[in-house]
Amino acid sequence: MAIKNKRRLDILYIGSDETITESFKEQSGHAKLISFPNALNAINWLKQGNHADGIICEREMPGINGIDFHETFVQEFDRVNQIPYVVLAAEKTKEDIKNAFEKKVDDFFQKPVDAEMVYKRLKTLTVLKPRMALMKKEKSEPETHIYKTPFFKRTFDIFFSGLALLLLSPLLIVFVIAIRLESKGKVYYISKRVGTGYRIFNFLKLRSMYPDADQRLKEFQHLNQYKNAEEEEAAIEEQVAETETSNETASGTILFGDDVQVDEASHIQQKKEQQESAFVKFENDPRITKVGHIIRKLSIDELPQLINVLKGDMSIVGNRPLPLYEAEMLTTDDWTDRFNGPAGITGLWQVEARGKTSKMSPEERKQLDNTYSEIANSRFSFWKDIWIIIRTFKAVFQKENV
Repeated sequence: MAIKNKRRLDILYIGSDETITESFKEQSGHAKLISFPNALNAINWLKQGNHADGIICEREMPGINGIDFHETFVQEFDRVNQIPYVVLAAEKTKEDIKNAFEKKVDDFFQKPVDAEMVYKRLKTLTVLKPRMALMKKEKSEPETHIYKTPFFKRTFDIFFSGLALLLLSPLLIVFVIAIRLESKGKVYYISKRVGTGYRIFNFLKLRSMYPDADQRLKEFQHLNQYKNAEEEEAAIEEQVAETETSNETASGTILFGDDVQVDEASHIQQKKEQQESAFVKFENDPRITKVGHIIRKLSIDELPQLINVLKGDMSIVGNRPLPLYEAEMLTTDDWTDRFNGPAGITGLWQVEARGKTSKMSPEERKQLDNTYSEIANSRFSFWKDIWIIIRTFKAVFQKENV
């Protein structure tokens, strides 16, 4: 996770679990752990003018539990609520999760925990929380510039998407029936995506994999062509999306934000493993259905996103809306500009990637997203959109999959 924050984090640990303090010694080069056995001692330390970049608090403490203490901490020491606060517990009950969400705790880990994982989570939150607070403030200030789809572009989006849905509806019906006949389960799936201005919306797509695709990933891991964590959205977005929508009651780690609750069950728990296996590409992916191969090849699985365009969630042309976990990683000044432009079905990096036979690095893709955001905020962006659409139609029939 590339975060521009090279200084060492000062982390305040409130609890008496020696395994936590011992495990953080291995992170001494990145984090300094200040430890107190109870909330009273920690409060006295903070009242002396000391500061912590992040808080790790045990659920069970003398006098007050770690979840309730977060409310006290915010009121007395962090009124803008920008300091990351995570809770550790031996067991995680539904009542605790609900209480943590209501008290706006940032994360909840079940012990035993990996010190490196907790450190990286806190490091991410030290960047993410101030940025989200700033965005929330900007939304309340009318004078702040926030991207708004120009009238001509919005008119084109409505006309183009409406006409396309009308003309392609017979084709859609045929493939919907084919998907349903080949395998049981929903013919579509809905995933949470992050678009313009970090706005989260329901992203629509036709299902091209078997319903148990995410469960069969380990079974076929030996066929994975990727041996490092290079970004490859086309190969993993469906299994990640289906996991996000099907694990609402799972026992994994939960991310609590000011306005949203994101279930990260198995994402955090298997974070190390995902660095090697989450980005996958199989030459002949056995998890993809026969119909799925066809609709992916012709990009027919993307057609339901025309409904997103009609609703105003995205445009025909724009930066690809990202899954929640990917958007969370792009919180540095280098990459946040991509969210200042429209989200879209197709965009600049998609057509450029096909022209490079898919050998485009994640950094190049992100830079092209930033470039398109600059174009979208200029008066001549419409003609660039037409150029991208024309190239997209040509790219659909190329043999190389992006």
